[in-house]
Amino acid sequence: QVQLVESGGGLVQAGDSLRLSCAVSGRTSSSYAMGWFRQAPGKEREIVAAISWSSGSTYYADSVKGRFTISRDNAKNTVYLQMNSLKPDDTAVYYCAVKPGYGITSSEARYDYWGQGTQVTVSS
Repeated sequence: QVQLVESGGGLVQAGDSLRLSCAVSGRTSSSYAMGWFRQAPGKEREIVAAISWSSGSTYYADSVKGRFTISRDNAKNTVYLQMNSLKPDDTAVYYCAVKPGYGITSSEARYDYWGQGTQVTVSS
């Protein structure tokens, strides 16, 4: 069993920053990539960012490039999403997910384990 617990969501104003955290526990593979996804009301879930096991590779959705930064601390089994210059369009439930293996992917289907999500609301 693998458990993922997100934290750090909340209600902020446009232009503010938030940092999400995702703690991973349980029987993970020896190496795994991590991803952050989000789902806004009435919309499909979409990838936000992904990071490889070594942090050598990252991926960002065009909508967040230059504003969001994904990072990880393997010693703490934790991945972070620093979100700056938040916009109302960033309002969504944010999920972290684990993909076994080294490489990253934007394909949601490749991620095996998911957290319960944390709400981020950005007011204008």
